[in-house]
Amino acid sequence: MEKIHLWLLSKVPPYKALMDLLKKLTFPGLQGLRIYTVLSFFIKGLSNSDINTRASAIAFNFFLALFPAAIFFFTLIAYLPLKDFEDEIFKFIQNITPYNAFEAIKSTLSDILQKRQGGLLSLGFVLALYFSTNGVNSLIEAFNTYTDAIETRSAWRQKLAALWLTVYTALLVIISIILTTVGTVVLDFLNDKNLFGDSLEYYLLLFVKWFLTILFLYCLISGLFYYGPAKKRKWKFFNVGSTLATVLSLVTTYGFMFYVNNFNSYNKLYGSIGTLIVIMLLIFFNSMVLLIGFELNVSIDRALEHKLTTEQLTPKNLENTFKDKRYS
Repeated sequence: MEKIHLWLLSKVPPYKALMDLLKKLTFPGLQGLRIYTVLSFFIKGLSNSDINTRASAIAFNFFLALFPAAIFFFTLIAYLPLKDFEDEIFKFIQNITPYNAFEAIKSTLSDILQKRQGGLLSLGFVLALYFSTNGVNSLIEAFNTYTDAIETRSAWRQKLAALWLTVYTALLVIISIILTTVGTVVLDFLNDKNLFGDSLEYYLLLFVKWFLTILFLYCLISGLFYYGPAKKRKWKFFNVGSTLATVLSLVTTYGFMFYVNNFNSYNKLYGSIGTLIVIMLLIFFNSMVLLIGFELNVSIDRALEHKLTTEQLTPKNLENTFKDKRYS
């Protein structure tokens, strides 16, 4: 990536003009640094981070956790005395998954929702917790590598930290699902009763529902970035990296869904296993998004450290340090 950046600078004049402009501009959250400075550290960091391998490891663990978590959640719903809740859950899943993937799992989910199975509930909970904790632990190790932090916590304390972040993540995901599902029920009910004086009220409530859902996603990612690393960083809870990761997560998820639903015929090539491939790719892309957002925060830190080091070095110190170069 760094080589591509250098090639574009030398061969593409519009790209060079854009980079010259970014040398003069800053952005909220960059702590006064120029965009170009942060971008340089960011590109170099991504080039050296082996992001594909780390995202694959994280995605694998979360993929293993997905199915027992789904089994636990849907088995639990069977015990809840909620009328028509099954239909609303199906609507929610249909909104966040490609069409063919939803059709492949609908019958299985329907069977789980309609039958109370205590053994399946317990097994799903244990397996989901175990694999989810492994996934978060892989994320923590990736964060530590990016920040060059040495893990000082013992193995059980690191696992405990991963468990806490897993519970934190699960709670926010559950709240988001409930909020989206209940919000849809309320909006449909009010719309059926013709209680909206005009369309503006409906779209306003729709905006509030999705705003709160996105806010929970933002809190989830910010919490992972803030509490995950072994060495506490001097970041605000809501930061530039978590903002970028949230935006990229939404764009990646819905963009990929749009592509799968409209342009790709993976089900004709792979059959039913194509559903698993789609889910795996979604998790992989979002794992990569998390690492990209975290790398942006690290790049800002490194750019600040470089700036402070440069400002503290006097010409005399530089002369002693770099005898073959002159700085003024």
